[in-house]
Amino acid sequence: MNTTLYADQLCVKILPSRAETGMCAAGDIASCLQRLQETQDEINMIFAAAPSQNEMLDALICRSEIRWDKINAFHMDEYIGLPQDAPQSFGRYLREHLFDRVPFRTVYTIQDETETPEQTVERYSALLRAHPVDVVCLGIGENGHIAFNDPPVADFHDPVLMKKVQLDPVCRAQQVHDGCFASLDDVPQYALTLTIPALCRAAHMFCTVPAATKAQAVYDTIRQPVTECVPATILRTHPHAVLYCDPDSARLL
Repeated sequence: MNTTLYADQLCVKILPSRAETGMCAAGDIASCLQRLQETQDEINMIFAAAPSQNEMLDALICRSEIRWDKINAFHMDEYIGLPQDAPQSFGRYLREHLFDRVPFRTVYTIQDETETPEQTVERYSALLRAHPVDVVCLGIGENGHIAFNDPPVADFHDPVLMKKVQLDPVCRAQQVHDGCFASLDDVPQYALTLTIPALCRAAHMFCTVPAATKAQAVYDTIRQPVTECVPATILRTHPHAVLYCDPDSARLL
């Protein structure tokens, strides 16, 4: 049975299975894009790269109503120091799951091994300023982060669009739990991330969060005060944000 509830402005949809969670999110995203296509020549989207997004992305690329040739694609974070072809690279994940599977207008990736992190921040921030974001597809981390805005570095009023951050231990451990790295020592300590204001400038936010490992983060997002200690609580202040859960991630609600 489908359940819908609200936490402040955030719409929360609980679906009967992980697969149905991904399909529901993909359907809502496709409907949003179809409306935008009617009035805009270009649409700018930001995508998360994580196993939590697998089912949604698989369903999204099958939606025939989407005009991919109108969409400029961005991604929201990337490790510092990993080669572009590393299995754990977020750019590689998105190429394999999305960017190479549908004909985007343009794809803007974060990684450029010829740049310093500071140069990448400058380049990508300029791209985001030139392409105001319409849609963000994101998840929530086990520590409540969105993108790599972990609680120690999250700033609801961040003055920049992208920054270098040190990943906190819970965030790094999640990458092991997700099967992306064999051990904690293998997980990079630093990353580049879009900031919370950069994400929340989007007109529409679609947050897909399945799995039992996210149950506490989902509970905290919905039940805790809006605070940088739980960065995802900022979604409750956005006028057009939807959170999609399966029974496992919603089990504490």
